[in-house]
Amino acid sequence: MTTTIQPRLTQVFRFVRHAYAKGVVELVYAFDDGAELIEKIYFPDAPALPPERAEAFARALQLLHLIAGVSYYKAGVPPTIEVAAGPLDDATADVLDALYLHGLAEFAYRNGLDLRGRIAFPRLGAERSTGSRGGVLLSEAPAIGLPKRTLVPIGGGKDSLVAVEAIKAIGSDATAVWVGNSPLIAACAERTGLPMLNIQRELAPGLFELNRLGAWNGHIPVTAVNSAILAVAAVLYGYDSIAFANERSASVATLEYDGLQVNHQWSKGYAFEQLLGDWLHTHVAADLDYCSLLRPYSELAITRAFAKLTAYFDTFSSCNRNFKLLGPKPADRWCGHCPKCHFVFLALAPFLSKPRLLGIFGRNLLDDETQSAGFDALMEYQDHKPFECVGEGAEARAAMFALSQRPEWQEDALVARFHSEILPQLDPARLALEPWLQPDAEHRLPARLQPALAIIG
Repeated sequence: MTTTIQPRLTQVFRFVRHAYAKGVVELVYAFDDGAELIEKIYFPDAPALPPERAEAFARALQLLHLIAGVSYYKAGVPPTIEVAAGPLDDATADVLDALYLHGLAEFAYRNGLDLRGRIAFPRLGAERSTGSRGGVLLSEAPAIGLPKRTLVPIGGGKDSLVAVEAIKAIGSDATAVWVGNSPLIAACAERTGLPMLNIQRELAPGLFELNRLGAWNGHIPVTAVNSAILAVAAVLYGYDSIAFANERSASVATLEYDGLQVNHQWSKGYAFEQLLGDWLHTHVAADLDYCSLLRPYSELAITRAFAKLTAYFDTFSSCNRNFKLLGPKPADRWCGHCPKCHFVFLALAPFLSKPRLLGIFGRNLLDDETQSAGFDALMEYQDHKPFECVGEGAEARAAMFALSQRPEWQEDALVARFHSEILPQLDPARLALEPWLQPDAEHRLPARLQPALAIIG
């Protein structure tokens, strides 16, 4: 790509077009009148699309184009958004306005930007804005006869493996699916014993050139992008549900800044799950469910369930350094220094024997004084929760308190420090593990998947 564009000075972000042919999706974007940014997504062994699913597929594909654009929009965050195919109904625009504002909240915070009032997708106007087909107002799209089977996204960490085993336990037909080419995720997917579906996403090469030219950069709501990809896959391959493994802790903000909640995990939270799930029902198919199997549970409850799944101990990893697009990856599955390593170690410790846990990580992270700042942040002690997919500060404090009461952990440097320095400042009545192990009632699971909740505990 050769261009003299200055990304931060652009005025318009354009959704140019999207297309699908023979298992390949093309999504095209541009800034101002600059060069096209063309992303490709590859659906392997794609079947012929049944005619009765054609309209649903077209709508899911349009949403994918609009959601995946977040990866490119953030390079310049121009004040105007244009959609070449025309303005959107209110429900669609509402989803996108919320996603771009809240899904990019961390990006904006870190870059000193305020996106409020800046993100406005073009709308049809109230008199024409509906989830409609052929001009007929619908409260729900028609069912399209999707087979009763589930796509279960695999991320390589503990949560998705708990979801997989719960779905397997109730005998539900399911496929392990992931986007990208991570060998670690592929190994975890293979270990599940489920059929596998690996979708590839190829970012527009021009994005990396924009980065070189000074584009804004930072965190994007990648779970939302993957969710939109899987909605297309569900219609294409024939699945009536997409069951993520996002826990209730994902809905809790990392911090509040200037009156806006900033949540690293916003697209894993319940608000986005409701927005997208409702939109799929009204715009794509009444029989396509988007949900999180683990929504009722805290991170600690999920970790307790995972502690029983010993077959995955030598395969799984939540360490994000394994999943970076660029740069070196850890020689082991756990770097031992990032917030994800810290949190998973701390959350597993109350539920595993100490030798077993040290065998997984290869070291004792809680007996290393140099790691104190990382664990302090998890407990929201003298710092806010890290910008990572970790549990609530109160969960981390409860786990650390539990360890401080156990002889085998009490002499470890960070547990001893917690006991002497941090615990005196806390209310012991709010440090019990047990309340964190109880599920909430709130979820969007279809009836046929609800028996899996009993498996998790």
